[in-house]
Formats: sequence, C-alpha cells, structure tokens
Amino acid sequence: MIKKTLLAITAILIFNACQKYENTYQVPAEASFYSYSIDNSIDISQNTSKSKLDRTQSKYINKEKCDQIIDKKYFTICYSYNFKAAKSVTYTLDGDLVNQGNIEDRPDFYPEEALPYEYRARKIDYYHSGYDRGHLAPDAAFDWSEDSLEATYSLANIIPQDSNVNQHQWVRAEEHARKEAVALGEIKVINLVVYPDNPKRIGEDKIAVSKGFYKIMYNIAKNYKECFYYENNASMNKNNLTGNQVSCKELVNF
Repeated sequence: MIKKTLLAITAILIFNACQKYENTYQVPAEASFYSYSIDNSIDISQNTSKSKLDRTQSKYINKEKCDQIIDKKYFTICYSYNFKAAKSVTYTLDGDLVNQGNIEDRPDFYPEEALPYEYRARKIDYYHSGYDRGHLAPDAAFDWSEDSLEATYSLANIIPQDSNVNQHQWVRAEEHARKEAVALGEIKVINLVVYPDNPKRIGEDKIAVSKGFYKIMYNIAKNYKECFYYENNASMNKNNLTGNQVSCKELVNF
C-alpha cells in the first residue's frame, strides 16, 4: 500500500513539473528561419547580403558566381578574386532620396577592407592606365548622405572604364535610372560586368579590364523593365540612350 502511494505521489510530481515547463517555455518567433536555416560554412556577410536580394538579383549575385559577396549596406557587390574587380553590383534607387543632399565634396577612393589583402584593388593601379575609375553603384545616386556616398568610393565598386564611356555615355544611363526611380517611386538596378576570357590587366595588382557592361533596371510591381548595354570602348556605342538599349528577355526574371 505504501509503495503504491509513493508511486502515485511521484507520478503527480513529474506531471506537474512537465506542465510547468510546458507553460513557461516558448519557441522564439520564426526561430526556424533565423536560427536553423543558417549554414555555418557560409560567410555571414554573404548570408546577410543574399537575404536582401530578389530572384533576379540572386541570379547574378550568389555563391556560385561570386568569390565574395560584399554587403556595402546601400548596395551589394559580387566580387571576383581572379579579376580583382566586381562582376556585378545591385542596389535599389529610392525616388525620394536620389535627388536629395547632393553633397559636393567627394571622398577619396579606398581599398575594400572586407577583401583579403591580395585581392584588393588600389588607387595606384589606375595611374597612367588610360582608364577612368568607373563607379558601378554611382556616387550621384547615393550622395544624399556622407555614409552612403563614401560607400560608393570603395575600389571594390570601381572598374576600369573608357573615359568617354564613363563621362559621356554610361553617365546618361545613370541619369535615366534616377529619373525612373523618381517617376516610379523606386527601381532595382543590376550593373552586370562582362569580361573576356583573357582580359587586359592594369596596375601592379593586375586589375582586369572588362569588355562591356549591362545596366538592368526594373520595378516588378509597376511592370517596368529597361536594359542597356555599353561596350568599354566609346567608339562602339551609340551616343544617345536608346541606341544602347537591349532586350531584357534573358536578363530579368519576370
């Protein structure tokens, strides 16, 4: 009798303890998404960058295509260790911001500290190279704050560009993108760089010179998309914007 009574008391105590644990423990909201889906073999900066990208952006910026994904807070860079330059850069242009601020004083170019030292480009690589330091995420679109402007002067965001393309042709596509952002509220932009199999190299660090580059612009909600392609040689491009427009069919996933 005593043994049965002790067993019953023990069972009651165990049951009450389990109920207390169940009532006090709660699974954190969305724990499976934020905690358990992370692959610890992936650089956290890469995981963070990718979480901000839509389907079209992820087509160009992913672990298979990029040696390193650099999150510059305002834009994301797909970087090649071989080319020592970006393969693509993507960002969102906010129509309420692109024409704000317009800070006149420009910062200096700087090596990207997120990269291993041996894969960084330096400002000296462009000296007497015959090429401009061409922005992919343009400074004129991010000069609404000192922090966003300075981000664009990372040399990971810079490629060697023909001076006439940079200053007279590509700049028109950048201006057009800002106008569309204002008209539509915002647009996504992907600047996709095309390299030949054996590119020309400049500077002590052997920075690869691209063959050309696409500017892909879209707003899925407004069913808007426009794409442009420029050779990295001014004589091979049209001087008007529409002359460099190309089909978006193979470039945009909507």
